[in-house]
Amino acid sequence: MATTTLLERIRAVRLTAAEQRVVDHLLGAPRQAIFSTAGQIAEAAGTSDATVVRTARKLGYDGLPDLRESLTDHVVGVTGPAVLARAAATATPEGVLAQVFADAADRLARTAAAVDARAFEAAVELLVAAEEVVAYGIGPSELLARSLALRLTRVGRRARATGASGFRLADDLMGLRPGTAVVLFLPGRRTVDAEVVLQHARATGASSLLVTDSLQLPADVTLPAAHGTGDLTGETLTAGVLADALLLAVSARDEQRVVAADQTLTRLRESLTRDRP
Repeated sequence: MATTTLLERIRAVRLTAAEQRVVDHLLGAPRQAIFSTAGQIAEAAGTSDATVVRTARKLGYDGLPDLRESLTDHVVGVTGPAVLARAAATATPEGVLAQVFADAADRLARTAAAVDARAFEAAVELLVAAEEVVAYGIGPSELLARSLALRLTRVGRRARATGASGFRLADDLMGLRPGTAVVLFLPGRRTVDAEVVLQHARATGASSLLVTDSLQLPADVTLPAAHGTGDLTGETLTAGVLADALLLAVSARDEQRVVAADQTLTRLRESLTRDRP
């Protein structure tokens, strides 16, 4: 199809009434649709799974995953930094504060609703069983990966983090083996590096946990972390809260380990801050 954007594709085809309901839902609730399965979209649009898939293909996509990626691009296009800056310029400081907190509350509520209890339990088991956790992220997500690794270390778990790319990333992947759990924080950017991390984890027998807004990648466990409808809050907000929940759940599995690690950390800190002669 010659046209490339989602809206152009929609304008270029003739849709049935049922297909139009699917499109209306996608455009009316794009953030929710990015997370949704064909069945969930069908239920919201009052149609069938087959109609959802047929709509995606009529619009020129290979299938629903391909359509989800295009929908992500659409959302970024209508809520990018320039759009947000123009909106904020006309708002009062109190209005900006209210918008940001509303966006944060919406993201957290949608993430809580989207996280499957069984998937979260599987993620906790994956981390508890790991001999070492390797957290991976790029950009702002690298800070979150490093925070998770540090906090896991402080509760007695062996953990490290990387935000390397290209050839430098290869060094950090060399130690993956059975017993390693890789945690990837990938909000919505599909990269070759991330795909290599997952491929190498699978090849070496390491387990994998993906925390993402919309990416469909072959991780052992995936947890959704919703982006905001207007991107008013930082991209790691919901992923950070999920990391908090995972850390708390992992810590609760072995309180003695946590106590021992805390005692060791306290002793080391006291030794390092003690006045020297």
